[in-house]
Amino acid sequence: MSEHSLKIESLLKIENLSVGFGRGEAIEKVTEQVSFSINKGETLALVGESGSGKSVTANAILKLLPKGSAHYLEGNIQFSGLDTLSCSERQLRGIRGGRIGMIFQEPMVSLNPLHKIGKQLVETLAIHRGVRQKKAEEQAIGWLAKVGIRHPEQKINAYPHELSGGERQRVMIAMALINEPELLIADEPTTALDVSVQAQILDLLKALQQELGMAMLFITHDLSIVRRIADRVAVMQHGKLVEIEACKTLFSAPKHPYTKLLIESDPRGVPVNVDINSPSLLTTEQLKVWFPIRGGLLRKTIAHIKAVTDMQFDLKKGHSIGLVGESGSGKSTTGMAILKLVDSEGSIRYQGNELQGLDRKSMLPYRSRMQVVFQDPFSALNPRMSVAQVIGEGLRVHFEHDEQTIDQLICEVMKEVDLDPETRHRYPNEFSGGQRQRIAIARALILKPEFILLDEPTSSLDRTVQAQVLDLLKSLQEKYGLTYLFISHDLNVVKSLCHYTIVMKQGEIVEQGETQALFNKPSHPYTQELVNLSTF
Repeated sequence: MSEHSLKIESLLKIENLSVGFGRGEAIEKVTEQVSFSINKGETLALVGESGSGKSVTANAILKLLPKGSAHYLEGNIQFSGLDTLSCSERQLRGIRGGRIGMIFQEPMVSLNPLHKIGKQLVETLAIHRGVRQKKAEEQAIGWLAKVGIRHPEQKINAYPHELSGGERQRVMIAMALINEPELLIADEPTTALDVSVQAQILDLLKALQQELGMAMLFITHDLSIVRRIADRVAVMQHGKLVEIEACKTLFSAPKHPYTKLLIESDPRGVPVNVDINSPSLLTTEQLKVWFPIRGGLLRKTIAHIKAVTDMQFDLKKGHSIGLVGESGSGKSTTGMAILKLVDSEGSIRYQGNELQGLDRKSMLPYRSRMQVVFQDPFSALNPRMSVAQVIGEGLRVHFEHDEQTIDQLICEVMKEVDLDPETRHRYPNEFSGGQRQRIAIARALILKPEFILLDEPTSSLDRTVQAQVLDLLKSLQEKYGLTYLFISHDLNVVKSLCHYTIVMKQGEIVEQGETQALFNKPSHPYTQELVNLSTF
């Protein structure tokens, strides 16, 4: 192959890119001499842990990094022969959303909550292609159907909050691809999605890539996705590119120690040993959460959204139950109902005591014994409170300790979750995702609870950090006899932590049983599908 044909094939070429953040002379370098190219029709996966410089590199391609604080210290980025770092803002505007599409990690943040999704799709066609309103609406409906959204004629008039997580991500894909770009930059597009939706979106991206002949830069920390979608893989650590190789070669013969560590960090191991004769801690019977749909002049109830129907389980002290299923299957709603954070019908018994019917004051003694760790460590912590205030808040509500005792307990619990107590006066934004999740676990742990609801606590973390948090949860369970209800869409994580698993679909239990047996021999077609998808 001649040098000329190589140049034609190479759609994007990054050479010695170094980016720094800061003002004045205090500039901290976050990526250092990063070089790679992407050919037409090729998928390059960019992998590495949080803070390794993946998203900074991707955002630098379109100069989307914050003006004033971001500095392009050296290097160049060539897209179809145009240097995006030195070209005019007008030229960049023509490329952004037109020739280069971008899917961001969090669709709820990326979509405008005040506008219907139809308006947002039509807008991008009008800006880049000058398409008139009626034709743009037809194209928007066509793209919503193409990305697998049911009833697109209705959904085009929906606001982002009225869609599920999977649907919002599909809208983002439609918005990125509606102008048929030459390059798609996908920044963690499937991180918060369950395995069935994740598989559908990956298949969709591959099909659309073939149809449009586009190249793709796919940023992720999930190596199972990389195996499924990438032609080549680039591995980043501490802002440097440490290895770049063909996908099959990288997984079969990784060269760099960090690449080997990433590959070996998939969730492994078995749940902690427990006593099968342990007494019941939490029991639910015929638990039901139906949200009314109101209509007409008098706002009468005309139908219900059946979020959870007939949920039954018996969780023994010191054991873990995994709750798995797709987005919208009722997993988180079940957890919120147990904590009495949403209204429900049926029976919820904690140590034999019925919780239904208890008012706020009567529930207070149970609050310190039943704690929760949420999915997103970025939004679960108050950014205006220091870590010490976040962790100690529950102590001030439930107990009458003096400030010295509270500070001592905060230091002890931070050590327990492998955080340096010296950092307790810092704010959440000064910590990584994994450290923030440890802060959230410390906040729950400081009250010495018996039961912790873990709602997707590892889904937003990269593999190496995820493994550390799982090991922490297991060691705490072993040490204190903690009882977990673990909500997750990652079956490998559930297999590593949970003794018993419940599979939910459309608000109902489709299968339940001892975790190992359930995964080894699933009987329901939906469980079989989940197990197959989690082992690619």
